[in-house]
Amino acid sequence: MNFKDFGFDERLLEGIDATGYETATAVQEQVIPYILAGKDIIASAQTGTGKTAAFLLPIIHKIISSSNGHDDHINALIIVPTRELAVQIAQNLEGLSYFTSISSIAVYGGGDGASFSQEKNALSRGADIVICTPGRMIGHLAMGYVKLKHLQYLVLDEADRMLDMGFNDDIMKIISFLPPKRQNLLFSATMPGKIRELARRILHNPEEVNISISKPPEKIVQQAYVVFDAQKSALVKHLLRSKDFKSVLIFCSKKNNVKDLSRDLKRSGFSIEEIHSDLEQAMREQVLAAFINHRVRILVATDILSRGIDIDNIDLVINYDVPNDGEDYVHRIGRTARAETDGTAYTLINEKEQNKFAAIEELLGKPVTKTPVPEQFGETPAYQPRSGRSSNKRFPQKSRRN
Repeated sequence: MNFKDFGFDERLLEGIDATGYETATAVQEQVIPYILAGKDIIASAQTGTGKTAAFLLPIIHKIISSSNGHDDHINALIIVPTRELAVQIAQNLEGLSYFTSISSIAVYGGGDGASFSQEKNALSRGADIVICTPGRMIGHLAMGYVKLKHLQYLVLDEADRMLDMGFNDDIMKIISFLPPKRQNLLFSATMPGKIRELARRILHNPEEVNISISKPPEKIVQQAYVVFDAQKSALVKHLLRSKDFKSVLIFCSKKNNVKDLSRDLKRSGFSIEEIHSDLEQAMREQVLAAFINHRVRILVATDILSRGIDIDNIDLVINYDVPNDGEDYVHRIGRTARAETDGTAYTLINEKEQNKFAAIEELLGKPVTKTPVPEQFGETPAYQPRSGRSSNKRFPQKSRRN
């Protein structure tokens, strides 16, 4: 479906064309008509399906086409779980709205006093679209100058992650400042009971859209290696040298693992950078920009980058640690094989992580290929999830090939 078929304003179509979008994705085809019709939405879609544009495009169109907008108030509020996602949406919005008069600002923590003052000025004067993290917006609301009286659109993006991070009360507090008559759009990667309950509290007769949840794209080649924990770092180096991967993203579950692995890879001569919660926001953005622009080939990160960061052309994702659940696994490996490209995902499984990975395989509906570890690494564990775990016993390498 071509974007012209939605009847968008010509100024918005110019922005769409300049951004390089050509045809609508499945979630855009289903969601955009409902939003244009004024319906509330609860939508579930996996990462990389284009859901950001699915809500940005119709909101931009409605604001610039309507005489009901208020220049001195906030017309649309988009609430997201992380500053990285806020920045990403703001960048997408800037490109899509370039030829329109849309005003916008991203409001998130981690900046200095100057950034807070800039946010205060924008929230006091009003802006068409505000993208915010919950905690930062609560801080501004407490001071009484945020102009939400005429708000028309509320978007909750990555709602499941926001609830997982404990933002439920903050979300409801923000909503208490909003006018009761508004259009509500809720986007979530998963639909557990707590999301359904949130939807019942804030949505009005919503339309529901579900797009391929909990399954990674088929074009991602998934492989797993069963190893002892002490073998992981050496295996990562072997995998990085085995093929000329141009862009590699390595996920660790803990920031200390990010630091340790990064240090080891640097000592071995790899060009790498790291992202985790100990880095200042400005440094995170600098590192991410270097990775996106291919000035850095390998990025080691915590799950802070597993969702909401739109980076194309990543050849390889390595799960240095097994993710805590299946949804996180899908989001991690979903960083590769985007924009119609192929991708590869390797997961390293130590003895303690076998049950977690078996649960992920159950969610996927099929086992992930266990690739034999090269002989030079010596003995490795057998893959025996839920086996009672007398895993101190070492199994010869050949036993894993039988």
